[in-house]
Amino acid sequence: MNDTTKAQANDAAHEAASEETIATQTEAERDGFAVVEALNAENASLKDRVLRTLAEMENLRRRTEREVADAKTYGVSAFARDMLNVVDNLTRALESLPDDARASADGALKSLIDGVELTARDLSVALGRHGVKKLEPQGEKFDPNFHQAIFETPDETLPSGTVTKVVQSGWTIGDRVLRPAMVGVSKGGPKAVKAE
Repeated sequence: MNDTTKAQANDAAHEAASEETIATQTEAERDGFAVVEALNAENASLKDRVLRTLAEMENLRRRTEREVADAKTYGVSAFARDMLNVVDNLTRALESLPDDARASADGALKSLIDGVELTARDLSVALGRHGVKKLEPQGEKFDPNFHQAIFETPDETLPSGTVTKVVQSGWTIGDRVLRPAMVGVSKGGPKAVKAE
C-alpha cells in the first residue's frame, strides 16, 4: 500500500470512528434530554400536587374556622329553645294578673310580682347575651321565614298580610330562626307596597 492509500484508509477509519463517536454522543444527548424531560415532567407533577395540597389545606382551615364560629353561635340552640318555655311561662304568669290587682298588690304579693318580672327580664337579657333575640312582628309585613300564621282576620284598614296579633313570640339565634312567631294576619285590605 502506498502512502496515499494508507492516508485514505486512516482518514476513512477516523471518519468512521468520528461518525461512531458522533452517533454515540447524539444517542447519549438524546438519552440526557429524555432524562431531563422526565425530570421536568416529574417536577411539574410534584409542584401541581403540592399546590393542590396547599389549596386543600387552606379550604380545610376556612371550613374549620366557619364550623367553630357556628358552634359558638349555635351551640346553645337546644338549651335556648328549652329556656323559651320558661320565658313563656313567666310571661303568661304576669299577663294573667289583672292590671288593677297588680296596682293594688302590697306586701308579699307585690314582692312576688316584682320577683317574677325581674326573673323574666333577667332571663331575656341572659338569652340576648348569647345571641338569642325576641322577634317583635306586631304591625310588620308577614314573613314566612320568621312568622307562622295561625289565623287571618278581616281588616280593611291594614294592608293585606300585616301581622295584627302575636299569639306567641318568636326568637332568633344569630341569623337563624330558633322559634317562629305565631301570629294572626290581616286579609282583605289594600295590597302591601313592596319597599325598594
